Amino acid sequence: MLDDLILIALLLGAYLYWFNGQQVKEVALKAVRANCLNLEVQMLDEYVALNSIRLKRDPAGKMRVRRIFLFEFSSTGNERYNGICIMLGRRVESIQMEPYRFDG
Repeated sequence: MLDDLILIALLLGAYLYWFNGQQVKEVALKAVRANCLNLEVQMLDEYVALNSIRLKRDPAGKMRVRRIFLFEFSSTGNERYNGICIMLGRRVESIQMEPYRFDG
């Protein structure tokens, strides 16, 4: 009986961790889309991919999960460039993009 309760608790914990991760990924995707739109570049594949995950303290000193998502974009439609979106908890810490060429 106790083994079953532990197993259920572990499965529930894993599901909640996964669900929270999906919500953070959605926030990152929206932020990257808005950033690309603002910079007048095209986000390619409409996808962000989780690259790394670790713990880091936020400015208030509270421990948060830091996730780094990768994405690709194009400025002219011919080249592909890489970018990263760093999330600290559910907050966008930064969006960084490779230097890219643009037609002026």
